[in-house]
Amino acid sequence: MTIGIVSAAYIAAAVLFILSLGGLSGQESAKRAVWYGIVGMALAVAATVFGPGVGNWFIILVMIAGGSVMGYYVAARVQMTEMPQLVAALHSFVGLAAVFIGYNAELEVGTVLALKAVGGDLSTLAGFAEKLAHKDLVEIAILKVEVFLGVFIGAVTFTGSVIAFGKLAGKVDGKAKKLPGGHSLNAGAALGSIILLVIFFNGAGVWTLVLMTLLAFFIGCHLIVGIGGADMPVVVSMLNSYSGWAAAAIGFSLGNDLLIVTGALVGSSGAILSYIMCKAMNRSFVSVILGGFGGTTGPAMKIEGEQIAVDAEGVAAALNDADSIIIVPGYGMAVAQAQQAVSELTRKLRAAGKTVRFAIHPVAGRLPGHMNVLLAEAKVPYDIVMEMDEINDDFPTTDVVIVIGSNDIVNPAAEEDPNSPIAGMPVLQVWKAKQVFVSKRGQGTGYSGIDNSLFFKENTRMFYGDAKKSIGDLVPLMA
Repeated sequence: MTIGIVSAAYIAAAVLFILSLGGLSGQESAKRAVWYGIVGMALAVAATVFGPGVGNWFIILVMIAGGSVMGYYVAARVQMTEMPQLVAALHSFVGLAAVFIGYNAELEVGTVLALKAVGGDLSTLAGFAEKLAHKDLVEIAILKVEVFLGVFIGAVTFTGSVIAFGKLAGKVDGKAKKLPGGHSLNAGAALGSIILLVIFFNGAGVWTLVLMTLLAFFIGCHLIVGIGGADMPVVVSMLNSYSGWAAAAIGFSLGNDLLIVTGALVGSSGAILSYIMCKAMNRSFVSVILGGFGGTTGPAMKIEGEQIAVDAEGVAAALNDADSIIIVPGYGMAVAQAQQAVSELTRKLRAAGKTVRFAIHPVAGRLPGHMNVLLAEAKVPYDIVMEMDEINDDFPTTDVVIVIGSNDIVNPAAEEDPNSPIAGMPVLQVWKAKQVFVSKRGQGTGYSGIDNSLFFKENTRMFYGDAKKSIGDLVPLMA
């Protein structure tokens, strides 16, 4: 395959990636957008593998086959509730790949420079080393900076993603924790990395790259350990952005235009999504990354009252009498895999002439768009799935709200308690409806560990039990 064909394939793949990102902005076009991405990636891989100067075919084929089998195995077994931690794990692979490629590039640079120093035969070089042989000292110097940045971002992404995976999977404590002098440690590690960059740039050797990698591993780990559970959706999109910038930096090192474009697309879209989510939570991006969710400024407001339970017959009676109903799904719905039961209940209610809508908070679940995907999978009509800003003003005129597995995003403490860790965070104002039914397994707190005063409101009743069974029990009771 000639370089011209490879360039054309890269351009086509880049266009397909852009179309894929654009299509993912709407539920109706999302499926088509995924296929754009699949075709674009297949084209990019084929053009790279069969491009000029590529060798080691056996290793490449083994790696592609192994990766394909592992990918299929994971895709076939992973549950929707496990998608957030899967995404975090995949981000870690991108970061680690950037680290490995950066080290390989540095070793190749050393080989080429050593060969030039002794007047060796450069014609024996192939692949990436051959490209390096045609670079002058200025280009090599720029390359070293690109390699350093790629390894740094990749290392931060790797350990940060591993910790995020652990928190999302429940293997690591979800609360924000930092070592004594946490911010100073992070700043010191970052400053040390900058100093090592200067030393590395001046030809100190690969030891500077190794030491910087260790510092970057620490920064990634310590940063994410210091971010609490309620901010994890932002962390996932932020790590997505990091993986993109790592790929872009390595793309510059390898001279691969498509990798640069793709990395920039992923990096910028992840950063924009993180900003949007932070804005929806009334939190600055810097406070999320450097802060640590869960800090309080004083004693939390005392919650008074008691949680009153209700059975399926009581909920069904309220739904039969209601004209307008809003359903608020959360991570608990995903855990119980209750989306199909919720969809069936929705069809039954709409068939009875009732107005049913869904209210989606921007950070519902543990992954951006988590609830939208579940509802789309259950064939819930797109036009009744509303974002928080679209529906929040309608709760006072709503007869019944059903909260399914949501906690922090419907907590009145965000507005009523200035000392609450979530004070100022925009939430779904479900307590303003005439009646609220909360479907929960038990009386535990949400992912952030904060008590919810909604459960003690006079117009709130607790519908305890597994959400899939509880919602399923309501369907035959509908008039």
